[in-house]
Amino acid sequence: MAAKVETGKNRPPPPGDESFGAKLTRLKQFIAEVRQEFGKVVWPGKKQTIMSTAVVVVLVSLIAAYLGIVDLVLGKLVGFILR
Repeated sequence: MAAKVETGKNRPPPPGDESFGAKLTRLKQFIAEVRQEFGKVVWPGKKQTIMSTAVVVVLVSLIAAYLGIVDLVLGKLVGFILR
């Protein structure tokens, strides 16, 4: 079965065959597209950011405390068994 060959202007050139100007043009286009996408982002407000941060800090603290207690209990249990 023969390989399908792309035709048209949108086909990228083979690697290494691109001139510096073409690479620069592609880079500029990429940066323009990134800026356009950033414009579509809905950024959270100050209140929402503070609340989300508080939730993360509380949950991390609770999980750390739980894991610390489990570690302490299991350490004491292993110490008791090995004596």
